[in-house]
Amino acid sequence: MAGNFADRYGRKPLIVLGLSLFSLSNFSAALADDLMLLFVSRLIGGIGSAALVPSIMAYAADIATSEHRTKAMSYIGASMSSGFIIGPGVGGLLAEFGMRTPFFASACIGVLAMIGSMVFLPESLSLEHRMTRQQSRDKKPNVFLQLALSIKSRFFVLLFLVFVLTFGLTHFDAIYPLYVVQSYGFTSRDIAILFTLCSLMGTFNQIMLTTRLIRRFGEKKTINYTLLLSSISFVLLLHSGNFWYVMFITMLFFTCNNILRPTINTLLSKGAGEEQGFVAGMNNAYMSLGNIFGPLLAGILFDVHIHLPYLFGALVLLTAHFVSVKWIERKETVTSIAMNE
Repeated sequence: MAGNFADRYGRKPLIVLGLSLFSLSNFSAALADDLMLLFVSRLIGGIGSAALVPSIMAYAADIATSEHRTKAMSYIGASMSSGFIIGPGVGGLLAEFGMRTPFFASACIGVLAMIGSMVFLPESLSLEHRMTRQQSRDKKPNVFLQLALSIKSRFFVLLFLVFVLTFGLTHFDAIYPLYVVQSYGFTSRDIAILFTLCSLMGTFNQIMLTTRLIRRFGEKKTINYTLLLSSISFVLLLHSGNFWYVMFITMLFFTCNNILRPTINTLLSKGAGEEQGFVAGMNNAYMSLGNIFGPLLAGILFDVHIHLPYLFGALVLLTAHFVSVKWIERKETVTSIAMNE
């Protein structure tokens, strides 16, 4: 729904709204004194995220030329992935000053971002385009039917990869502190250092490597290789408790994840045409599904056996790798037949 609104009314209003709800969510969580208020705060945050993420991605697609779109998506992917990863590390350090401190800090950052967007961010969608979309009487089906229909769309494999990518990251993150504490005896400070440093190194590697890899291998092969390496890193994490070894494997996984996200987003954006907001919204919907099922299954599997979440995560990523390989082979075959004709 947010993607459709962004196509009709512009990117900036949805970005400001999303940041406002994000800040309200964190203030609510910081002040909550019972579990129900925490649930409400997360509900508000989820709505804010749904408004914010597809609008940002559509904004980038609006202002970036086709040849620079990969770099734009790369920077957005770096920001998102780093936020997912640095957040728990910094939050863990801030929690030493009180359990509510991370929420207040996040809310203040959200308010600053909201004010900055209101003052400095120009609208990327022309008035003519917005008026045309507002006057259009084409009605899209409801969100649940859209998700069902997306299975038959030309974007489905890429949307499936978005789900797997997010599932893998949240699956990895959700159990990571519990696993390294119980298996290797790491402290909360060790975990915060690992998350923060590995995220920074992963982001640096992404900025340095993504464009080079895509130029060398193309988007599709880059996706295949990084999916395979992500799957392998899940398994390798189980083999040693040496701090530096764990840091290297964690950095490898975060680097692959950071490269995967903008590469997939670029392919989606290139095929979206005039429906950047809608496709970005579907992208966010599949990302949300990954955010739901990744931690959920990780927790269930961890209760069964401590190694099971990472073995299952490796299997999911490996399956996605084979799906991607087959999709590329089929696309190349279709393209070859079309050229011969």
